[in-house]
Amino acid sequence: MAQRIVVIGGGAAGIGAAGAAKGTDPSADVRVYTEFEDVGYSPCGIPYVHGREIPDFERLFMATRETYEKAGIDIHYERRVSGFSPDRKSVSVEGEGEVGYDKLIVATGFDYADPGVPGTDLGNLYYVKNIRRAIEWDKVLDGVRAAVVVEASPLGLEMVTALCHRGIETHLVDPGAWALSVATDPDIVAPVQQSWQEKGATLHFNTKLTGFAGSGNVSAVRTSGGDIACDLAVVCTQKEANTTVARAAGIKIGSAGGVIVDERMHTSAADVWSAGDCIEVPHSVTQIPIQGLSGSHAYAQGKVAGTNAAGGERRYQPVSVPWGMMAGDWMIGGVSFSETLATALGIPHVVGVAEGISRARYYPGVEKVRVKLLAEPRSLRLIGAQLVGREGIKERADFLAMAVRTGITINDFATMENVYSPPIGALNEPIALAAQNLLAGLGS
Repeated sequence: MAQRIVVIGGGAAGIGAAGAAKGTDPSADVRVYTEFEDVGYSPCGIPYVHGREIPDFERLFMATRETYEKAGIDIHYERRVSGFSPDRKSVSVEGEGEVGYDKLIVATGFDYADPGVPGTDLGNLYYVKNIRRAIEWDKVLDGVRAAVVVEASPLGLEMVTALCHRGIETHLVDPGAWALSVATDPDIVAPVQQSWQEKGATLHFNTKLTGFAGSGNVSAVRTSGGDIACDLAVVCTQKEANTTVARAAGIKIGSAGGVIVDERMHTSAADVWSAGDCIEVPHSVTQIPIQGLSGSHAYAQGKVAGTNAAGGERRYQPVSVPWGMMAGDWMIGGVSFSETLATALGIPHVVGVAEGISRARYYPGVEKVRVKLLAEPRSLRLIGAQLVGREGIKERADFLAMAVRTGITINDFATMENVYSPPIGALNEPIALAAQNLLAGLGS
């Protein structure tokens, strides 16, 4: 008899898990339960539709319902799972009752952290997540005069840029001293903030949110620096693992607030796996559990969970967390630790910084690329990096993440080979220049 594999959640992790499970065991009865109307789209693209870089929301869908049906994946839309029992091996589905399973994959995603202030029940507070709601909110934006983005998280940075592109008076409120202060240093994000100001945005750093004011809909955001009048507030608080059903089922939760999994994405319960924003995984440098990563992490974790749940063998390694994004007119990115975060955590490090160029100096379109490398003081093993420029940031962040994982040192970077081709690469690679500057600073 075919095994039944149930997946809770239709995001990147859930769909990745379902596809991998079906690919590993084509005879399996693979069912996905999602509380939303759609699956298999890219929520990461939503801010770019709002900003008009992407012309329509339809482009964010990766497949149609028929595609999943043909693949043999049974997706139950608008079906909320209220709980599950590892002992009975069943899930409780609103509208369907108890549904048995042989293997279960929990991919319940994330919730935005509650701002914890008065007024969160007002209208026109926008939480960017579901594509159907985003389509509705995009129409609302046409009539918005002024908007406030709450917190300079990665989504917050994207939404500030998007609102500026829509010609909306835009304010950013964040308790930190600069944007994305947990992941970046001020010298890296400074060009982004300048470009926002050039687009008309007003930045309120070192400013705490104290409430939302209004009658029916929000009319002002209250802060430690005073009220900011607005028609809309975009709440971009940090992502918190959605572990409600997992906790209720007795699944072990870790120090970072996510479901604890092993390298096979298996949880503390027999025949239950988990993946995506609801889990925590170890960092490759510190081995400290972290959660709330990117869609690429969620999808990869889902593939591991689905393969193993279906009887295959696949493992997931500790993460180095390469990241990158467009903010203002700039690309910024990095790997693992910023100098600020490493200092706050008490991690010993040395730093090398360089400003290079993306192409040959004489080739049209050449742009500056600023690179900052962090290394262990004795071994000079790379433990973190940050980058800002207008091109070539994503590729370098990916490369540097592999360097962190594999233990490449600053000495290796200082003598690295690099492509030299006027349209795509300068004579001197900015990463190598940063490494050379680090060594020079050590007297090497």
